[in-house]
Order: sequence, then structure tokens, then C-alpha cells
Amino acid sequence: MRPYICFLIMFLASGVLCVTCSSFPTKEVWALTTFKEAIYEDPHLVLSNWNALDADPCGWFGITCNKERQHVIKINISGSSLKGFLAPEMSQVTYLQELTLRKNNLIGTIPKEFGMLKFLKVLDLGMNQLTGPIPTELGNLTSLVKINLQSNGLSGSLPAELGNLRNLSELILDRNKLQGPVPAENNSSFVAKIHGTNDSRTSETGLCGASQLKVVDLSYNFLVGSIPKCLEYLPSSSFQGNCLQEKDAKQRPIRQCGPQPSRSHQAPSLKHHSFKDAAKHQKASKPAWLLALEIATGIMAGSLFLVAILTAFQRCRSKPAIIIPWKKSGSEKEHLMVYVDSELLKDVTKFGRQELEVSCEDFSNIIGSSPDSIVYKGTMRGGPEIAVISLCIKEQHWTGYLELYFQREVADLARLNHENVGKLLGYCRESSPFTRMLVFEYASNGTLYEHLHYGEGSQLSWTRRMRIILGIARGLKYLHAELEPPFTISELSSSSVYLTEDFSPKLVDFESWKMILTRSEKNSGSIGNNGPACLLPNSLEKRHLDIQGNIHSFGILLLEIVSGKPPYCKDKGCLIDWARDYLELPEVMSYIVDPELKHFSYDDLKVICEVISLCTHTDSSKRPSMKEISLMLESKIDTSVAIELKSSSLAWAELALSS
Repeated sequence: MRPYICFLIMFLASGVLCVTCSSFPTKEVWALTTFKEAIYEDPHLVLSNWNALDADPCGWFGITCNKERQHVIKINISGSSLKGFLAPEMSQVTYLQELTLRKNNLIGTIPKEFGMLKFLKVLDLGMNQLTGPIPTELGNLTSLVKINLQSNGLSGSLPAELGNLRNLSELILDRNKLQGPVPAENNSSFVAKIHGTNDSRTSETGLCGASQLKVVDLSYNFLVGSIPKCLEYLPSSSFQGNCLQEKDAKQRPIRQCGPQPSRSHQAPSLKHHSFKDAAKHQKASKPAWLLALEIATGIMAGSLFLVAILTAFQRCRSKPAIIIPWKKSGSEKEHLMVYVDSELLKDVTKFGRQELEVSCEDFSNIIGSSPDSIVYKGTMRGGPEIAVISLCIKEQHWTGYLELYFQREVADLARLNHENVGKLLGYCRESSPFTRMLVFEYASNGTLYEHLHYGEGSQLSWTRRMRIILGIARGLKYLHAELEPPFTISELSSSSVYLTEDFSPKLVDFESWKMILTRSEKNSGSIGNNGPACLLPNSLEKRHLDIQGNIHSFGILLLEIVSGKPPYCKDKGCLIDWARDYLELPEVMSYIVDPELKHFSYDDLKVICEVISLCTHTDSSKRPSMKEISLMLESKIDTSVAIELKSSSLAWAELALSS
């Protein structure tokens, strides 16, 4: 009998455990999955274990749950280079206490729905590319202790509602585009004082109401007016780089600030005036001519606004547009009108699918493929050899968002014109059959990766490798320093370096589509979806620039070229970790040289090792620019034929091949 009772107790206990395990709120799992879908670039695959079929997200990267494993209380994914939008559905993670997405590449606006996270204590979205205003709804998060939104592109005024946050001790908003005065008293406080009421639900003052504030940084914005007296205890550096009327804190030059209100025109103190006095003062300060001027200005501004709306509407109707489903739905209200800007692509050659099909032998000449694209080789009639990249995506998955990015990417690639950068010859966009293709000039010698790791090492002599390095450096210098705006390679590696017949390197950015094609339909949350809308290409975020990432990758690429080893090996780990012991020691520096090489220049090797160390410095601020790197390499490495002839008899053969 006793064993039976024990078994029954164990069975019931396991049943209770199972119920507990399966009790995780589905809406929280859905909200997290929605967040993942709004991220379209995850280069480090940190969200790879976020599985929508997993009912328990407590083991997902960056997620912390409470002790009972019933709710998500922390999300911390910092420095992971995530690119995408903040999904409003994150507000459904009801018990969230900390949201830290610092140092990523998030774009779009901060959803006002975040104001529903009533248990949130830490909101850290600093060092991203967020735009738009700071939602006033954040003033509802009375549990907040820390807000960090530094180094974004946030605009608009500083919400007075932040004064409702009585527990807030840290407010970091530096390096944005915030405007207007620093709010000391908000509107609700103004009204309450006028009527002589003292509603406990109304905050007494703007930022002055946040009585626990210890750390504040509002520097490098465009704030005007003066520093509120309640914040004068803060160091002057908290307000520097603005347009404030302060002598102590270093402010922006007047030319960057525009007209500023003088101190004499600031609102009078309510401590010494009644409601009637305030009304009389306001009336007396506005003579009839000023009122007439304000009315005339208002009418003129309204007319201009109306003309702008009519012009935009006419533009949407008169210019060619295509209707593309934003979401999978049969409803016409859930479709988005996408404006195809003929001006944007007017100077880019548009190829027909049939023309490319003939050139690429019925698309049978495949020279490369990935889950995202297929690369065909072709020959234009009476023209050059071409490489055609066909994007692998079904028409029903092609959103309006992707169409706009296709236009932007084609225009961005078309402006590149340098001997060491792959040239975009044109594009193909057809609806029947659905086609999106990019046409590049063809580099006949394949990729540098293939030559280093699968080809004959003797083909890449030391001098030839140095010429390739110099060519890559020139190409990157052009992209980073000679273009406006600059351009960066999405994933710089030996696979993105193509070689011509004479082994001249060409940088090609095929990988930019790798992440773009994984964009989620959930991105529609960032754009109004209430019926048809006209969305223009210039409303998109600009191409992400990762100049420091390119410089670091260039250092790894140099090491790969001189060593002949892949950048990562399953057995030995990262190449740079293996090489660090040799880079700065002259007596063992030669150990990193590819054993396939019969000879090499020790002077060149010292320069290369120095550049590798500089490019891979852990502090990105101490890495040199590509302009400096290119100058260093050009001035210290000699790739002339005379140098090679002195070093190797093999050079005669190479000279004959290149002539």
C-alpha cells in the first residue's frame, strides 16, 4: 500500500510541475517572437535560439525570467549589431523590469506602447539609430529608475511628463537632436496652480518633479532657454553643446542654433501673479499689429501646408506606382502603395529579363548560390561578361518595404565608380515572372578566398599578394573617404574580393541582400497601415555605415592573405587569436607567413603586421582610418617588378603571364 501511495504522490507532483512549466504566458512568447521578426539583421546570430515553438523562453539568449519561470523580467541584448525596429508588441511582456538593447543598429521610433510596461525599472536604448520624439507615455512608468537614450537621432521636445517619474535617478539623453526648453513646469502643473488646486495625481513640476535625479546628461542636443533652478546642482557638462543661454556651460555657436528666446520673454513666475494678472500681462504684451501679423502668418502657413498635401497626393497619383501586399491578407486596406521613383533610378540601366536570360544561356550557367540568391555568368551581345545576382524570394513574400530598399540599394550601388570596386551595370525588375536582379561586371578569376584556400598557392606570389592588399586598401579608402555619403561593405572578407584576369582586386557587396531578404512583415508596424498610403523611398533609413567594422575586417583579411589560413578554424579558433603572439615579435613574425610561399619580403611583413595590429585594436577609437592605412601601405611597400626580380626566379614566369 505504501509504495502505491508514494507512486501516487510522485505522479501528482510531476503533474503539478508540468502544469507549472506549461503556464508561461503565450502572449509573452508571442511578443518576443514579434521582436525577433522585426529584426532583419542579426550578424552574430544571437537570436538563433529564439524558437517560436518553444513555450518556455527562459533559456533564450539575453532573456532572464523570475524565479518561478513564469514571466520574463529582463531582456539584455547589447553590442550585438542587431538592425531592425522596436516592435510595439513588446508592451505585452507585462512584467518586464529591464529592457537593455544598447549599442545595436536599431532604427525607427520608440513605440508609445512601451508606456504600458508599468514594472519597467531600466530602459536602455542608447547608441542606436532611433529617430522621432521621446514618447510622452514614458511618463506613466513610475517604477523607472534609469533611462538611457543617448547617441540616437531623437528629435522633438523633452517631455515634461518625465517629471512624473519620482523614482528616476538617472536620465541620459545626450547626443540627440532634442529641441525646445528644458521643462521645469509642465502644463498640468500650470493649470493646477492657476486654479489653486493641488491634485495628487498631477505632477508638481516637469523635471523638477523627478526629485531623485542624481545623474542627468542632456549635452549635445539643441535645447534652448535656461537651466531650471531645480537642476542647477548638476555639473555644467550635463548641459554643454546645446543652445542654452548659459555662460558657464559650453554651448553651440549661434549659427547652429537659430533664433532664441530672450530671458525677458520667458513666462512670468506664477508665485507672484494670479490668473487675472497673468491674463492681463499676456494681453498687454501683444499689440494689435502683432496679432494681425500672427493671423496673417497662420493663414499663410496653413495655405502652404494645404498646397504641400495636395502636391504630395498628386505626386502619388501621377507617378508610376505599384501595389504590393504589406501583409498577407486579401483586404485592400492592408495593401501599401509604393512610389517607384523614376528620378532615383533614371541613370541606372534597366535590363529586361529576356535579355539577361539569353546572355546567361537560359540561366543555366550558375557560378554561385546561397539560400538568398543565385549568381549566373553571362555575356552581353557585343559587350562585357556579366555576373547576374537573382534574389531568391517568392512574390507573395516581397513586401513594399523590400521594394523600397531594392530601389535604394540599386541607386547606392550605381554611384560606385573605382577600379578596385565592382561596378553595377544595371538591374532587372519585372512582375511576370516575378524578377529582381542585379547585374555586375564579371571578374573572371573568381574570389580571393578560392585562390587562398582551394587554388594553387604558387599563383599568389608575395608581390602579387601585396598588390592585392594595396588594391583593396585603395578601394576601401575610396568608399570611406572619397564618397559622400560614404559606403561600407556589409561583410568584408576574402569572399567579397573578386579578382580580374590580371589579379586586380574588386570589392563587391553581394551580402547586403543576405539580411534584407529576411525582413519580417512585422516591420509594417513602423509605418501606418490604416488603408492605402503613399510611401516614398526617401522616407527610409539610410544604408547602415560600419566603417570601424570594415577596418577591423581589413586587418583580419591582411592576416588571411599573408598566412594563407582561413579567418576561423574549428580546431584552432580565430586566426587573429592564433597570430597575436607573433605579430609584435620580430624574431617569430615570419611564422605567420604562408608556407606555400617560396620567398617573402621581411620589410613588407613588418609593415603588414603593424597594420594588422592597428586595425584589430580592441578600442575602435584608436584604429586608423583607411586613408591613413592606405598611405602607410603605399609608402612602405614596393611592388615594382625590379623588387620581385631580385627576390625570385619565379617572377620571370609571372611577368610573362601578366604581359
